[in-house]
Amino acid sequence: MPQSPTRFPYTSELEQPVIGLESEFKVFLDDEEVVPEEVWRTPSAFIDRPLLKRTNKSLQLPTGGALYFDGGVLEVVTPVIEIAPQCTARVVRSLWEQIGFVRDQLDAWEQREGRRARLQAFSCHFNISFELPRQQRSSDRTIQKLALLLAHLLPAPVLLMAANRRSTGMGVRPRRERIEITLDFTPDPGLMAAATALIVGIVREVITWDSYRLDALDARGIPRIAGLQPGKHATRKGWMTRGAHFPHDPFDTPPDEAVWRTVDGRTLSLRAMALEVATAFRDSIRRHTDPFSYRLLFSVLRGETPALLDLDDRPAAYDDVGRTTRWGSVLPELENFAALMNDSDADAPPARRRRADVDESLAPPWSGEPSDRRAAARPQERRALSPAPSRRLTRSTYERVFLNLGNLRRLRIDGEVLTPVKVKGWYHSVFVAPNGEERLLSIDQLVENSESWL
Repeated sequence: MPQSPTRFPYTSELEQPVIGLESEFKVFLDDEEVVPEEVWRTPSAFIDRPLLKRTNKSLQLPTGGALYFDGGVLEVVTPVIEIAPQCTARVVRSLWEQIGFVRDQLDAWEQREGRRARLQAFSCHFNISFELPRQQRSSDRTIQKLALLLAHLLPAPVLLMAANRRSTGMGVRPRRERIEITLDFTPDPGLMAAATALIVGIVREVITWDSYRLDALDARGIPRIAGLQPGKHATRKGWMTRGAHFPHDPFDTPPDEAVWRTVDGRTLSLRAMALEVATAFRDSIRRHTDPFSYRLLFSVLRGETPALLDLDDRPAAYDDVGRTTRWGSVLPELENFAALMNDSDADAPPARRRRADVDESLAPPWSGEPSDRRAAARPQERRALSPAPSRRLTRSTYERVFLNLGNLRRLRIDGEVLTPVKVKGWYHSVFVAPNGEERLLSIDQLVENSESWL
């Protein structure tokens, strides 16, 4: 029998570095904003199946993630997903699977109650492991200095890829053994996948640098905005870059207008600077993402596919997330994928092809293994317009563990059949043995016994 940990860790003790996404949504009932806790008290009130408990205000979902009521908003969270090739596509797919499950449950609640419930996009948080060994840290390599460097490095490419005309800023927070990037939720799955590839690729590469001081950017010839002064977070540790912290408002300045002075004395457009920054990290981005997200990222950066900042206003999908836009679909305002049709290299001139060819080419990264083995047997009307499933995007090891827990699968270890009853954070789960005793098992212990699920 595996030995249960003697304590619940307050920092990450997973054997592998991971990423994860969190998204917060405001809830509107009949077009009036409400506090979820005041309407339902707990998430289980509108969900029609038994789920594992996490806390009084959170549940483990059968799609592998979790659902929270937190500070007046509804929050969905992906499971931890280990950093590996295609991990950025996996984590975005997982987030949209959590959203899809919650939206389906709200649809059923609407029918029962005769009311309309919608989710308005609020924020998205990108969490990335910072597992630098203690002996390799120094006064030049602290997670606090990393956060400040990223607050200067990320704005141009991240705002171009993920911001919209109503956005207010981007945050970078040091969180013990991880770094957290906060910005607006992006209601287009493909654009979110490209932005996630950008963020993870840059952060993971910078973590390997021997110094996190700002002059490390200048020494590498990576442009940064002159005059940018990130502000300290008002209530939490970390940094915020809002419109007022820039020499020009990036949310009200056309992306192709060359008004941005760089520290090295040049004047560039936001798009040109974003492309230059991303190109400096292209190898790391490519290592962590899938071909589609990589092509889309550089297509937007080159101006061949529109960014949200190219639009006159943010799309209506922000105000009703998940109802029509799902994993595998595209916002109507962004349906320009001609630039993605060069399969050889993202930097070569794009080839022009028919829309039917576009749909066929997009199928692999959109799909993959279903999150629920029973999904193929259930009608899925919403997914009828999505490309056919593909085996290209598989599930990560940690992701499979949380899918098994979320679907209440039992585990046989040393002759005992253990039943899951609770998930504790992202590092442990609680099982009950036939004699009623509880067993606390780490996620890595469950990985070691991955052949024992019933």
